[in-house]
Amino acid sequence: MDLANYGSDTKTTRGGEIVRILIALAFVVIAGYYAYTHGEGISNVSILAIAAAFGAYMALNIGANDVANNVGPAVGSKALSMTGAILIAAVFEAAGALIAGGSVVGTIKNGIINPNALPDVATFIWVMMAALLAGAIWLNLATYLGAPVSTTHSIVGGVMGAGIAAGGWDIASWDKVGAIVASWVISPVMGGVIAASFLIYIKRSITYKSDMIEAAKKVVPLLVAFMVWAFSTYLAMKGLKKIWKLDFVTAALIGLGLALTAYFVVRPLIDRAAQKVANEKDAVNNLFTIPLVVSAALLSFAHGANDVANAIGPLAAINDALLHGGMASKAAIPLWVMMVGGIGIAIGLALFGPKLIRTVGSEITELDKTRAFCVAMAAAITVIIASQLGLPVSSTHIAVGGIFGVGFLREYLKLSYEKKLAQIEKHSETSGLGAEDTHAFVERFKMADVEEKRAILREVKSLQAAAPISKEERKSLKKATKKELVKRSALLRIAAAWVITVPASALLSAVIFYALLGFSVA
Repeated sequence: MDLANYGSDTKTTRGGEIVRILIALAFVVIAGYYAYTHGEGISNVSILAIAAAFGAYMALNIGANDVANNVGPAVGSKALSMTGAILIAAVFEAAGALIAGGSVVGTIKNGIINPNALPDVATFIWVMMAALLAGAIWLNLATYLGAPVSTTHSIVGGVMGAGIAAGGWDIASWDKVGAIVASWVISPVMGGVIAASFLIYIKRSITYKSDMIEAAKKVVPLLVAFMVWAFSTYLAMKGLKKIWKLDFVTAALIGLGLALTAYFVVRPLIDRAAQKVANEKDAVNNLFTIPLVVSAALLSFAHGANDVANAIGPLAAINDALLHGGMASKAAIPLWVMMVGGIGIAIGLALFGPKLIRTVGSEITELDKTRAFCVAMAAAITVIIASQLGLPVSSTHIAVGGIFGVGFLREYLKLSYEKKLAQIEKHSETSGLGAEDTHAFVERFKMADVEEKRAILREVKSLQAAAPISKEERKSLKKATKKELVKRSALLRIAAAWVITVPASALLSAVIFYALLGFSVA
């Protein structure tokens, strides 16, 4: 470390952090001021201004935490630079929110509480304000700790906590809470299994082949076509559902038509690209660069369209209650409210997003472009499957689960491969082969395709019958080849954050509700 520059580097870092905080604070103040000066017909513009500031703060934290799941794998695999990812995500998040965010939003996220059980409109407003602020604070803390969490669960916990504080335990829809708890397991497991399945397929059909380029020319167009089908179906069902509602069959047929078109367009492009690259894994990886960039953009658009409601839903509910004096299950979204959500997400991503992007992209496991492609595919396909089965899932949990899935698959394959190599070397030695012959035998195994590897392993098994490995040798082989390719500290930190998100935001929201209620009485 250069100690002479240490102090100046620290000051530069602190200075940049202060600038980012000041920009975020300015956005929060501007949102509140705009609400205060443009609250025509509102009974209490001061309350609306405070709610707008809370909504802006929530939007900033959604951008800082949740968007990383869409672009993190692309950045980690070096398909996108950090700057490129932030620009793409910011533009498409804001576009998704403003174009496809809808004109009406549910005031009680996921129907987690019954608003009719609240005593009056004023209490409803305090509940929504407490939920917004609690959800935002929890997301802020999770981002600081480097834990990607579900923004939906954060706001759901906030609504539940303040609602219970206002109306008692019976106000909560506990079956909905049970579904959310189930999603802690369902989302990451489904994402992990699907991502790992795609990775296995790519390895067996391309990277395990002796002629990887020829295999890639056949398989990559099919994968791209399948990606087009998955993402167009996902976008039609989720990203555009508020402006163009389609059933699954119609969305899937539209996606199929686009996928067939994509296949015939992409295949000659892949053929031309394959003629210029070497027969290496890195060359195959580069064929997935453009699909990864496109997937990051589409995931960001769909996320902006869906999750902007976590920031503006309670704010729209407060605006509607102040305007009409009632508690509606659905509330119209004024343009300024939608802009607070969409622009806030983009600003939060630009200012504070890199920390979580790095966590998702490189601090859990090492991602190359094929692994990142598998994670992106898992994100779209899991949502499609879960929607048809009526299963509750979290996009954050799916994406992170997908990363863990490919990471643990890598561990398993690496351990299995190195154990086989060690056994081959051991039995080559015991069968009387010299050092050169042993080395040649191992190199033959490394260069072989899947079928040839199986033939070599059958040969080794026959040697095992003549000279079996002892129990002590098996232990030493396992110990020597065991490598952890998934960071356990990241796994424990993220899992803990997922489990406590709802109760933590609920408890925080209840405390804030009582504070706001005391303030209003005073």
